[in-house]
Amino acid sequence: MGYLTTSKKKITANTFLELKAAGEKIAMMTAYDYTTATIIDQAGIDSLLIGDSASNVMCGNDDTLPITVDEMIYHAKAVARATRHALVVCDMPFGSYQVSRDEGVRNAIRIVKESGVDAVKLEGGRDIVDTVCGIISAGIPVVGHLGLTPQSVHVFGGYGLRAKDEAEAERLMADAKALDEAGVFALVLEKVPAALAARVSHEVKAATIGIGAGNGTDGQVLVYADALGFSHDFKPKFLRRFADAQQCITDGVTQYVSCVKDSTFPNADESY
Repeated sequence: MGYLTTSKKKITANTFLELKAAGEKIAMMTAYDYTTATIIDQAGIDSLLIGDSASNVMCGNDDTLPITVDEMIYHAKAVARATRHALVVCDMPFGSYQVSRDEGVRNAIRIVKESGVDAVKLEGGRDIVDTVCGIISAGIPVVGHLGLTPQSVHVFGGYGLRAKDEAEAERLMADAKALDEAGVFALVLEKVPAALAARVSHEVKAATIGIGAGNGTDGQVLVYADALGFSHDFKPKFLRRFADAQQCITDGVTQYVSCVKDSTFPNADESY
């Protein structure tokens, strides 16, 4: 536990930079609803991300592409209401910023205005720098996202490791520096070689948040349903399960069904 992690003050974009400067790792996790966000925030997380992974986790879609701005705002509003300590970041979903700078800025303003989140996250590098600058100019902190960018899954042809060869690694480095110069305060690096992620972390001012990118980044992010064991089906190399919620919930539901069936619930003390 670090000097800022134990503070009850609200974490801000500037706090991320302070944490990086102090050498204190940043812990980020996704959340999509009020109840889960309340628990995770009270447990001491530094940042909550309303990821467009809500498309998979909450809606059962095969990828992140179908989720809309309206749906992201719905989830983000619930998480923001629950959060007292963590920095709350909302993904801008596919189609909300790719068409033009103006549309990206407009959607970012809408997301922050209607949900109450602290920052937005966009996938992409030099191709979105103009939009990133516009959003920051509007007064909204921005998190970048490089490496495996799930909104581009059809371009990549899957969810494999990115930047394995030197040419792609140099492109990623150039993208990271461009986003850093544009003013992002944090940069998610997903599924890239650990050595490359460490290099990026060393060469940019922004705090880097890894997922499948080794331990040389300034922090880590995981989807809460994966990290807490709500499902046992997803088994990437980078995932560690810190709880077994699936088994815990299964056991609880099984006991509930049994007690209802044998009429031991509710008992006299639980009745009016």
